[in-house]
Amino acid sequence: MINKKKVVVVMPAYNASETLEKTYNEIPFQLVDDVILVDDHGSDNTYDLAKKLGINHVIRHEFNKGYGGNQKTCYNKALELGADIVVMLHPDYQYTPKLIESMCYLIANGLYPVVLGSRILGKGALKGGMPIYKYIANRCLTLFQNILMNQKLSEYHTGYRAFSAEVLKSINFNSNSDDFIFDNQMLAQIMFKGNEIGEITCPTKYFEEASSINFQRSSVYGLGVIYTSIRYFLTKIGLINWKILK
Repeated sequence: MINKKKVVVVMPAYNASETLEKTYNEIPFQLVDDVILVDDHGSDNTYDLAKKLGINHVIRHEFNKGYGGNQKTCYNKALELGADIVVMLHPDYQYTPKLIESMCYLIANGLYPVVLGSRILGKGALKGGMPIYKYIANRCLTLFQNILMNQKLSEYHTGYRAFSAEVLKSINFNSNSDDFIFDNQMLAQIMFKGNEIGEITCPTKYFEEASSINFQRSSVYGLGVIYTSIRYFLTKIGLINWKILK
């Protein structure tokens, strides 16, 4: 534990059997109290493997709920278990579990209520094999979002995130989309409540077994990011009332 805080790692999984064990074995269990894996009705043996590995809480959706729907199950279960700090770690080994301790330290010691593992700080993204079109899109979208949302984040699109339980309880994440835009909506909710977000440099790996959305879905996600940012800005200045931010 860090300062007697209960740390729970949540792993939203979809066909992650080839990388799950490697990811799980690098989790710092001297710090982490519970691990939750939610199998979003994948077609491989992720659920059985998770059970075999001894993961504390393994949940399998009866139907595919989408990336956002998976996270909702993860966070609701973590809060149910009494977590003080919740870390989302993808089981595809794209992000190193070795940063969990550093991310939790920042939250446990009151420096930031939310910490993101950034692929953009330093040279982690391109060095790790991020496709150039995704890198350019990431930079352009992040610039657009920082202007409209009055922030200075290096990126909004990382899947490596740590939250204090207080932050999770203060936002209505269950009202968000069940698709990939969930991540962006969640950050918008956190910022709207006036929370500061910390970032830590995170090396990343792109390889065949790592999960990644295709160009078409990336394009849909990008449009969703723009829409989210505009709605955030218009709500902030009082022209509309986007209820999920309240």
